[in-house]
Amino acid sequence: MPRQLVWIVRQSFEGFGCSECNWAFKPSGAFGGESLDEMKEKYEGQRDKEFAAHVCGQHPRPMSPKTEGRRGH
Repeated sequence: MPRQLVWIVRQSFEGFGCSECNWAFKPSGAFGGESLDEMKEKYEGQRDKEFAAHVCGQHPRPMSPKTEGRRGH
């Protein structure tokens, strides 16, 4: 399944990220514009450009800790 731009909610981050790796969109500065719609377009443009350009292999997900106490059935 191809990667998708998804909304992520974590303890230390809430925003857009990749469904397949640990990449998260972190805007660089304010998005000025004549109107709210123009500011939104600039934000979405930067987000979409960075998402398309990121390499999942450079943002690996952290290893999940092994759980103790359960043995195979």
